[in-house]
Amino acid sequence: MTDNSDLRAELDALASRVGSLEDMQAIRKLHYSYGYYIDFCQYDEVVQLFADDGEVIFLSGIYKGKEGVARLYKTWFQNYFTHGKPGPEDGFLLDHFQMQDIITVAPDRKTAKGRFRAILMGGVHESRDYKPEGLPEQFYEAGIYENDYVCENGVWKIKRLDYMVQWQAEYEKGWSKTDAHLQPAVEVFPGNPLGPDELLPEPRLTWPSRHDVPMHFAHPVMGKAYKPFEE
Repeated sequence: MTDNSDLRAELDALASRVGSLEDMQAIRKLHYSYGYYIDFCQYDEVVQLFADDGEVIFLSGIYKGKEGVARLYKTWFQNYFTHGKPGPEDGFLLDHFQMQDIITVAPDRKTAKGRFRAILMGGVHESRDYKPEGLPEQFYEAGIYENDYVCENGVWKIKRLDYMVQWQAEYEKGWSKTDAHLQPAVEVFPGNPLGPDELLPEPRLTWPSRHDVPMHFAHPVMGKAYKPFEE
């Protein structure tokens, strides 16, 4: 016969498992929402997904805190893509598909890590008057996220969004004949008004260069953390 202490332990374990599953679903919704807001150039909403001390790593640069995050999405992206207006904009496409998520919630359920893959289709219709300088008229992009999340007052937020572009391709040329139109950052803010607060120690080269994206999770069969090129 099971005593009350065993029953209580079993119920606690089940409650913890259910809580972790709810956390995973909340984080999945958080990141998928990020993709939808980016699709429609709703950058005010994007910034609100981040913790106050959150940060973004993009093109080998680190944008720190709400000020840095807003500089990336509002000062840079919104002015560049939609001429300073919140989207969506007629004739402008920037669809982000988020998929292949692997989410790991810490035992205390206060922090988590997530890996996602993004496929992006972007471009400008020929009828649109405003065309962002240097942006291909039709292009594809793929990238991988390795993110950190934090639960603040019961609400999951992005602590650290690390997006690593894997390749870019102009629609007409394909990936075999296209070099990435995005290149690593070389100057920080305020020297570059749109620049990051800090640069990574080593720049991440873009397509056709390839680089490893370390995984936060252990191998599901061997139970070992992934180490690239390990013999």
